[in-house]
Amino acid sequence: MSPETDLPAPAPEAAPDPAAEARAAVLARLDAAKVAADVAETAYRAEAARRTEELARERAHAWRRADLMRSLATALDGIGDAEMAVAAGQALLRARLGWTDDSEARAEVLARFAPVAVALFEMESEAAPQTALAAFEDWYATTRQSAFWYLFEHYLPDTPLVDF
Repeated sequence: MSPETDLPAPAPEAAPDPAAEARAAVLARLDAAKVAADVAETAYRAEAARRTEELARERAHAWRRADLMRSLATALDGIGDAEMAVAAGQALLRARLGWTDDSEARAEVLARFAPVAVALFEMESEAAPQTALAAFEDWYATTRQSAFWYLFEHYLPDTPLVDF
């Protein structure tokens, strides 16, 4: 026997099966749909996480804003003039932020906060304190590239007093 006779005869080419081709097309569309659904879900979750973070930040800032202004209003009770209102407002802000030392940056923040205290003290209109606070927040965000309210997020641990 020759080596050519040991080989099986090539199979005749099978005719294309239209049903098999149709099934393959359906499966390809289903695979594409599952990938698209996965991409859409991932994008939605990323957007939802971003939006949730944004809303949480806005909520925290609103609470801090209201709390500071409420405390400032209380500090202004019984104050006789605008100069004392500024001093009370700055003292409150220093205490709230834990600022015991002075710096040029802190002095600038305190000076820029003074109109907020004056506006709340004088109450020329209901909008005046909010306008002054918004102007202060805008100034801070522009010059410091962050929201003023982030200053309230920095936890300052108590330093233990060591007696020698």
